[in-house]
This record gives sequence, structure tokens and C-alpha cells, in this order.
Amino acid sequence: MTVERKTKFGAISVTEDAVASLAGGVITECYGVVGMASKKLVRDGWAELLRMENYSRGVVVKHTDEGLEIDLYIIVSFGVKISEVVQEAQKKVKYILQKSLSVEVSAVNVYVQGVQVME
Repeated sequence: MTVERKTKFGAISVTEDAVASLAGGVITECYGVVGMASKKLVRDGWAELLRMENYSRGVVVKHTDEGLEIDLYIIVSFGVKISEVVQEAQKKVKYILQKSLSVEVSAVNVYVQGVQVME
């Protein structure tokens, strides 16, 4: 399903993959976030760090009656306060998606898949 808007100039259609890529790009710019992780843990509880072209594999976009619901799977940096990083990331993703797409975002769920030590 896509996000659709009608304007006086015509219709605008944004795919879920485009929404997922936008959300993935926004969250990786947040302080303390190392990168996106795959929705599925690889093996033995290890999370795979995704490259920029695969951000949509770490994001789930759902349409609800209240608006979009976004699930993000991330890896955070060692030594940061995880609750603060997640809270700020939720705010930023919700704000950017609402401003960019002009659609209501009902929830941004962040799942921390791992912690990475930066050298």
C-alpha cells in the first residue's frame, strides 16, 4: 500500500519502500545510532549492520486508522544512554515524516538490536 495525496495539480503516490528509506536515513543521522539492523537477527543473536541501500530492510511501515506506524531496528553506540537516544530518534523520525509526507504518524517503535563498540 502506498501513501497517496491529491493536489490541484494531480496525484502523488509514495511507496512504502520510499517511506522506509526516508525513515532509515533520518534515524541514522541521530546521535548514538551506529546504523540500521535487519528485522531478523542473523544467528546466535547477532544483528547485521545494513548499508545505506538496504535501509528498508530494517524498517517496517504499517498503515493504521490513526496513520502510519513505523518500526525501526537499529544498532546503538556503546556508552550512550539508550533510552535518550531512542526517545530523540522517535521524535526526529516522526517530525521529518510528518513534514515530508504531510501524513499523520501514529507511532514510531524503535527496537535496539545491538550495541557496537566504537574504536
